[in-house]
Amino acid sequence: MDVHVAWGAASGPTELASYDAALAEAGVHNYNLVPVSSILPADAAVSVVGTAPELGPVGARLTVVEARATATGPGHVSAALGWANGDGPGIVYEAAGEMDQADARAEVEAGLTAGRQLRDWAFTGERVESVTAEAESGTYTTAVVLAIFGTGERIA
Repeated sequence: MDVHVAWGAASGPTELASYDAALAEAGVHNYNLVPVSSILPADAAVSVVGTAPELGPVGARLTVVEARATATGPGHVSAALGWANGDGPGIVYEAAGEMDQADARAEVEAGLTAGRQLRDWAFTGERVESVTAEAESGTYTTAVVLAIFGTGERIA
């Protein structure tokens, strides 16, 4: 299974408009996102892409782990997502909010450390991706980082 890591940050006149624009930056605004918790299957191959490639028809369902935060200006917003894996299954942790990018990354790293301690799995790699954006006065700004599992599935 391919897992693509993509991210975006954007502003808009409403909270939902800024979220939609951030998803557009990540390349997944034309899909229906279904959130899951944070376990990577043993056969997952993680690719850091920034902007997701074509993952299926418009309106398809995508399974994701998502770090997401929205703020109104003035201020800033950050989102971070990290994963640890090896030859077997892996874990994904996320953090987001009106915090510095370094704080979001540190929170994810602390979560990954705790998550590894909970499992008797062999972890050989760890990586964190993050995004931050300034929220101008009078606008909403959203930051997202997503781990996208596989390709889109048609909704019946």
